[in-house]
Amino acid sequence: MGRPREHDEYTAAALLAAAERTIQASGPAALSVRGVATDTGTTTRAVYSLFGSKDGLITALGAHGFDLLREGLEALPVTNDPGVDLIEAALMFRRFARDHPALFAISMQRKPPDAFASGPQPGMPSRDSSLQVRAAANAALDLLKERVARLAQTQSLGDRTVNEATLQFHALCEGLAAVELRGINPSHDWARVWRQAFTALVAGFATATKAEHRTGTLA
Repeated sequence: MGRPREHDEYTAAALLAAAERTIQASGPAALSVRGVATDTGTTTRAVYSLFGSKDGLITALGAHGFDLLREGLEALPVTNDPGVDLIEAALMFRRFARDHPALFAISMQRKPPDAFASGPQPGMPSRDSSLQVRAAANAALDLLKERVARLAQTQSLGDRTVNEATLQFHALCEGLAAVELRGINPSHDWARVWRQAFTALVAGFATATKAEHRTGTLA
């Protein structure tokens, strides 16, 4: 019988949760290997074994954010109205950003260090590279593209490609989330703002490019 792993996926999940709480409460500068180890009742060795370093822990948080988005998309029902389904995906993104502002900032608004761009670093677990974040991001993005592609099947993307429409959809998600989380106009009914914005976006997918052709602004 093999020897059980000293640090398993449950320890990893607990460490990620502790790191997220720390960043959300006090900012990234407050994060430390010793701090998250203490918060979870384990040792710094567990952090280094599972994530390689503090940077590796932050990278894993970035991947975790995209994993939550993927799981959120997977949990959404698919109806016979692809436009409504896409609006619901946007509202799911809002819930993610509101529930996990630290993960939103790390996953969406933080460029991975250049040192991670070429892959795993010597002596560090493979999970401690931007490849992990990119894989998680691509998995979530593929599900989103499937929802956007359903609009294309009903001739509702104008002359946009699925990739172009997906980029525009994501940009609006990220922009609205950033503005809401900054606390701008807290009296706004933000759920209504999001629903209105994405209702307009989905409707505009089929018509906006026609106006671009008329005004000659198409690149």
